[in-house]
Amino acid sequence: MHRATKPALFVLALLPFAWYFYAAWADALGANPAEALIRRSGDWTLRFLCLTLAITPLRQLTGWNALARWRRMLGLFTFFYGVLHFLAFAGLDMGFDPAAIAKDIAKRPFILVGFSALMLMLPLAATSFNRAIKALGAKRWQALHRAVYAVALLALLHFFWMRAGKHDFAEVAVYAAILAVLLGWRVWRRLQRAASLAYPTARRDASV
Repeated sequence: MHRATKPALFVLALLPFAWYFYAAWADALGANPAEALIRRSGDWTLRFLCLTLAITPLRQLTGWNALARWRRMLGLFTFFYGVLHFLAFAGLDMGFDPAAIAKDIAKRPFILVGFSALMLMLPLAATSFNRAIKALGAKRWQALHRAVYAVALLALLHFFWMRAGKHDFAEVAVYAAILAVLLGWRVWRRLQRAASLAYPTARRDASV
């Protein structure tokens, strides 16, 4: 992999943020800029989550192990856009009023689910560095980071409930299909590994 690839990916990942920052400054977000910022930052959170989860299947299918170097950065950008999504809601909808934010989270299930997904991402982002892996140990670190699957399901449910009010499920179906493939691949690979471990035992039992 060319050494310029990772910096180029970093710049590309920042482009949505740069565009919405400029659009907010230039008053180019339409009739409801607050809603536009909240929705679009949420969309990019889901997109980066899908890209992060796609790294492992792509690496396994192509044998291009260098792809693994992108996973951490993409995961951190998922968290970055998730935080922006929450801040846009907390600031533009709630005026950064802690009592109003807490009340809205408790009152509206789709916000509670989205907030739960963000809280699950927090320890993943905080332990995404090499020192954390050494401190936790590889097995415990891997077990912790499997929480990303729960994040994916909660994020999808958050998106579904948000669109349910307008009966607009087209994009929900697209993300649901993508996540079903990405998570289904992992289940299939795990079943394959379990079968390969069980097969020698089955052979020995049959020969007794």
